[in-house]
Amino acid sequence: MADAQEFHDRLLSLGLARVSEAAAHASARLIGRGDEKAADQAAVNAMRDQLNLLDIKGTVVIGEGERDEAPMLYIGEEVGTGNGPEVDIALDPLEGTTLTAKDMPNALTVIAMAPRGTLLHAPDVYMEKLAVGPNLPRGVVSLEMSPRERIEALARAKGCTAADLTVCILERPRHEEMVAEVRATGAAIRLITDGDVAGVIHCAESELTGIDMYMGSGGAPEGVLAASALKCMGGQMWGRLLFRNDDERGRAAKAGITDLNRIYTRDEMVRSEVIFAATGVTNGSIVRGVKREPKFIETETILMRSKTGSVRRMLYRNPIR
Repeated sequence: MADAQEFHDRLLSLGLARVSEAAAHASARLIGRGDEKAADQAAVNAMRDQLNLLDIKGTVVIGEGERDEAPMLYIGEEVGTGNGPEVDIALDPLEGTTLTAKDMPNALTVIAMAPRGTLLHAPDVYMEKLAVGPNLPRGVVSLEMSPRERIEALARAKGCTAADLTVCILERPRHEEMVAEVRATGAAIRLITDGDVAGVIHCAESELTGIDMYMGSGGAPEGVLAASALKCMGGQMWGRLLFRNDDERGRAAKAGITDLNRIYTRDEMVRSEVIFAATGVTNGSIVRGVKREPKFIETETILMRSKTGSVRRMLYRNPIR
């Protein structure tokens, strides 16, 4: 009986894929409709319904905010049937609500699962992030380096020039100086409007995506999700929480974080084996978006397990009744 309570990632992985698929199906009806909240709510409802079918004792540790702020898959919400292993769940029911509302590329539904107590309980604040792909020297770059120093260090490690590198950065006014410094090295930049989980994942498949490094600040919850993906695919990542006021520092204290300046590595954000699933809502560079035909709806999901390093791409065709 005790064995039934263990974290069997192989058995749980297909169920996790169904969760992300259901959220993608639901939000796809709102693609291009200009209503971000409705698209997000549809994804949340579908994701919760599917999670509650899984034989797990799940707790949402990365979710849609605090309970009083977002009563939908909130941090601390319990999901699952209650019969099964105790697990941490990190999720973004719709990563790219604006992308969905405007029918722009790279909107995803994203979820990760790990044994209880092994995912960083990151508060809903900003995180400074830095990521590179696999097969590089440990600590090849760091958050203590300037953007120029990171470019130069990565170029040396890859045996190329700065001009051969491409960096992915979220397009925000706060990143203007960073963008200027990176461009001054001769490196190229791929600016993205939203979706920095996908931005980090791009580093793990640089030969396919052309992205060598990700840097910049974005949501801390998305940082933990991105670290979960990199733990499966390979690559290095660092994150440092950023606080703008006492309220945000209070959120950190509530999450049990005492060292506000700590730099977390990938394996400190995800301290055990993890499974990760992402389903495309709109077409993107990682997975295809939802495809609707007269008689069926089709999705593409990427499903990963850190224990084996396996990466599966799954097409799911569901008849429209």
